Amino acid sequence: MVRWCTLNTNASRPVKDYFENINKAFESKARLGIMSVLMVEDRVDFSTLKDTLQLTDGNLASHLRALEEAAYLLVEKQFVGRKPNTTYQATKTGREAFNEHLNALEQLILNNRK
Repeated sequence: MVRWCTLNTNASRPVKDYFENINKAFESKARLGIMSVLMVEDRVDFSTLKDTLQLTDGNLASHLRALEEAAYLLVEKQFVGRKPNTTYQATKTGREAFNEHLNALEQLILNNRK
């Protein structure tokens, strides 16, 4: 089923302004989930993210890599006992970008409700 929606064109801002701060890095459900978890938790390991978001190893790894390349994540690799352990933390830049993204989504919704 296809659902169509229209933006409130009587709003004081042009429609394109609502999309200026929507960050393409957070468009996927997986990346939105990763950043949401990291905004609440200071550090999270790979296994916890995988279990929480119900993603495969490869899918999660590719999304984490993209966020790391955008400088939105810090990655720390260490050994706990003899086992490798990788933890992730949102950077200041990542937190700011994610908050801007959420604010843009919120404004889009609030300013276009019927």
